[in-house]
Amino acid sequence: MYRASFSSPLGKLTLYSDGTSITAITMPVWRYQPTSKSRELDSLPVFQQAKTWLENYFTGAANPILPPIHTGGTPFQLQVWHLLQDVPRGSFLTYGELARKLEEITGHRASPRAVGHAVGQNPVAIMIPCHRVLGAGGSLTGFGGGLEAKRFLLDWEGIPYHR
Repeated sequence: MYRASFSSPLGKLTLYSDGTSITAITMPVWRYQPTSKSRELDSLPVFQQAKTWLENYFTGAANPILPPIHTGGTPFQLQVWHLLQDVPRGSFLTYGELARKLEEITGHRASPRAVGHAVGQNPVAIMIPCHRVLGAGGSLTGFGGGLEAKRFLLDWEGIPYHR
């Protein structure tokens, strides 16, 4: 495992990689930390791709295709995280709406609570935009980077929410 730092308006982000894919992104306050030991190696091409993507995100420029991402996760989590990538910048879904979308795709019942748990396990925040999921009626709910970081990202994108 390798890591590199990225200075953002949100604070220092730490990028993690297996050498070919981004495996995690952590923020200054982050509830989950990668468990594998890592060493600093800023020169990996995937880190350069990720930094370009993040620079574009934070300047409001159109983003190129995501760098390679390998999140691991259960099949359910992977389905939820895939749906998150379809939520455009500047918009949001509620956990209930995300659960209904998942039900439409899989034909299986998905509870908003289970979807919320999967959203909360996303290791690649910002790139897989879990901050764009809100509670019923647009209420602000938890975030692995803390509510202040979620507020920042929602405000950054101009997403309305109930304070």
